[in-house]
Amino acid sequence: MAANLRVCAVSYLNTAPLVWGMRRGAQQDLFDLSFAVPSVCAERLHSGNADVGLVPVIELARQPDLVVVPGAAVACRGTVRSIVVVSKKPLGEIESFAADTGSRTSVVLVQIVTAHMHGIRPQVRPYPPRLDEMLEIADAALIIGDPALRINPAMATWRGRPVHVYDLGAEWWEMTGLPMVFAVWGMKNLANSDGLAAALAESAAYGMGRIEEIVRAESPRLGLEPEAVREYLTRYVRYELGDREREAMCLYLRLASELGLVETSRGLRFLSVPAMSM
Repeated sequence: MAANLRVCAVSYLNTAPLVWGMRRGAQQDLFDLSFAVPSVCAERLHSGNADVGLVPVIELARQPDLVVVPGAAVACRGTVRSIVVVSKKPLGEIESFAADTGSRTSVVLVQIVTAHMHGIRPQVRPYPPRLDEMLEIADAALIIGDPALRINPAMATWRGRPVHVYDLGAEWWEMTGLPMVFAVWGMKNLANSDGLAAALAESAAYGMGRIEEIVRAESPRLGLEPEAVREYLTRYVRYELGDREREAMCLYLRLASELGLVETSRGLRFLSVPAMSM
């Protein structure tokens, strides 16, 4: 693997364990690490401004030359807390939703869930993640990442009136019984891929072994209570990319294709990793 590969990681809390080794561990000198919202990570990989990116799963259909680096993902099995729809109406009645401009996978997920569970196709209106303004222009708002963690579903209001809060991880789980995978490591140029999967896995293992260190660093930065950060990273977000996650990704992309949200749903391509000797 070439040194200083340009890696674009998602700038949200859920990415912290995956990149902790790149930030503070033995992988610090291997990568040129930058952060951005999911949509920008996808653009950097598409334009060649990044060699490796933590990309929204929907990009596997939109960028057909992407190859998934196996080993880790940002996923959930049920409630995820950081991908929510805040709505003035019940989910099955919304006619429009304002979609966080940083989102790609989740904006498609809303459309899949509303179509298959409620038989509706709401209008999508891209908008910056400013909840009050989003609910001014649409029936509902899709909020992702760290801003979503600041929303208390039991106390959420708009103009003094209670609103509905739907967790999209939970909605997908109810619909399919499968995990929801939001992002994976992806790359295009395989020339410098030797050792990459191992280095990314080692960075993640370093982070998962230092959750308390991450909590201490990220809690004040985000203005969240330490217990909320700890619970989110250990209870709600999952980082496995196993057989069930692969099945879920294939289903998600197939449903997106059937709704015409991507042109085609091709088979997933994974980076070939040599077996470890025992």
